Amino acid sequence: MSFLIGENMTGGYGAADILHGCTIAVELGEIVVIVGPNGAGKSTAMKAVFGMIDLREGSVRLDGDEITKLSPQERVRRGMGFVPQTSNIFTSMTVRENLEMGAYLRDDDFSDTMAQIFDLFPILKEKSRQIAGELSGGQRQQVAVARALMMQPRVLMLDEPTAGVSPIVMDELFDRIIEIRDSGIAVLLVEQNAAQALAIADRGYVLVNGENRFSDSGQALLEDAEVRRSFLGG
Repeated sequence: MSFLIGENMTGGYGAADILHGCTIAVELGEIVVIVGPNGAGKSTAMKAVFGMIDLREGSVRLDGDEITKLSPQERVRRGMGFVPQTSNIFTSMTVRENLEMGAYLRDDDFSDTMAQIFDLFPILKEKSRQIAGELSGGQRQQVAVARALMMQPRVLMLDEPTAGVSPIVMDELFDRIIEIRDSGIAVLLVEQNAAQALAIADRGYVLVNGENRFSDSGQALLEDAEVRRSFLGG
């Protein structure tokens, strides 16, 4: 049984179903990437797993427990972290204040977690007193990821973390994501930069029209001729 699995998920927004029997699963210490064309339901699938949309059919289980009816906040308490693509930091607060906000559900001393995050993202320690809205796009994304890590999640879910950043910054973010995976956290990633994301993925899902079209290791998907032709530009 997978550590986190959204199984046979059907649902969407209002009366319109975007997902049609979609299944997404991730294990601890694994990077799983969801790719596919625009409108395929990638972000919707992640939001469904996090409880941001209601499912008409299917279920979500975390570490064997049924969590389908739990709110996103309750899922955070259970060990899930989610970083949306946009509006994912408090731009008027300092970097440190953003990280402190990430620990809002904790009632213990989180100074050790803060130190670990500064080790992972040294630039954030350097800029800890700077207003987050003054940072570059890549640095803002680091703040967003770091803030989610303040709750010490067992699962980290990232929606388009490299959107709008340069290739160099994308590589740096992916390096940090690998480090997060290597610490034992399950990482679920939605990405438009499909080839680059699959290159770091343990497994990947290709979604089309809200359905699973392909599922395999990241390397196998990169080498699959049909996947390359249809979804990776050759």
